[in-house]
Amino acid sequence: MRPLDFIAIGDIVVDNFIRLEEAEVHCDINHDECTISMRWGDKIPFESSTPVPAVGNSPNAAVAAARLGLSTGLMSWMGTDRLGDDCMDALVREGIDTSLLSRVDGVPTNAHYVLWYHAERTILIKHNEFPYRFPDFPAPRTMYLSSLAPSAGGIHDALAAWLPEHPETKLVFQPGTFQIEVGKEVLAPIYAHTEVVACNKEEAERILERGPDDIKNLLRDMRALGPKIALITDGPNGAYAYDGARMLKVPMYPDPRPPVDRTGAGDATTATCAVALTLGRPLDEALLWGPVNSMSVVQDVGAQKGLLTRQALETYLHNAPPDFRVTEI
Repeated sequence: MRPLDFIAIGDIVVDNFIRLEEAEVHCDINHDECTISMRWGDKIPFESSTPVPAVGNSPNAAVAAARLGLSTGLMSWMGTDRLGDDCMDALVREGIDTSLLSRVDGVPTNAHYVLWYHAERTILIKHNEFPYRFPDFPAPRTMYLSSLAPSAGGIHDALAAWLPEHPETKLVFQPGTFQIEVGKEVLAPIYAHTEVVACNKEEAERILERGPDDIKNLLRDMRALGPKIALITDGPNGAYAYDGARMLKVPMYPDPRPPVDRTGAGDATTATCAVALTLGRPLDEALLWGPVNSMSVVQDVGAQKGLLTRQALETYLHNAPPDFRVTEI
């Protein structure tokens, strides 16, 4: 295997988008906690069903990196079934190195179900248990770690031992659902060898085991876990980063039209910032890259269709409005 610029590690899935026609959304007074409801025990019509293969936090990051020009590989696990074939075909089309992919007989490829209502979605998730192993490979410039099944603890242990031996590789860690649930103490060796930890505001509060908190406190305490840079996205409020010296904020890039589907917006921001840092761009500039790709992703269904090429991203940056800039907070 040739040395790569960027290797993403994490579970791969097929997302099935179910476009709902009839549902109700109920929120608390601050719109912090919302639920979606449908009639119980009834037949409910839906508008459409759209399968999107080869997605998940890490595959999304791999596609983002490949489209932005990095040589990119994906370490993931899937079945030998038709869904696995669909995922493999999608990755090959994107030019992603598949030599670190493992296909396993008898375990079905992960399939998630996305209840899509207006521009928001609720995702029903299930990570099947694969025989996870950490193979040998040449050290890349950047490693991107995200969502894995609860049974994948051996990957975390192997990576925690591997990273100190390869200081030339920078780790970007975007904790997934089960990595958050297992707790920051269990993953302390990963946090200690992380260049950038990235999550949204609600995830930061769950990782730190607290209720709603000020973004400055969250940035400071996420970085105190060990990473050099803490990156936190906060939906329409933009994204924030802290490198130990400065706390920075970047606003959303303005949407050219109302979003179609917000799936993958956070992945696009984090992965694109990681690509910019891999290319040697300073943190200020990397923060500008992320929201551009996020803006583009939400204009299409799924987490990958709207991901930009390097040329397209630079065009958006060139034409950005004057108030799209990084400021200190």
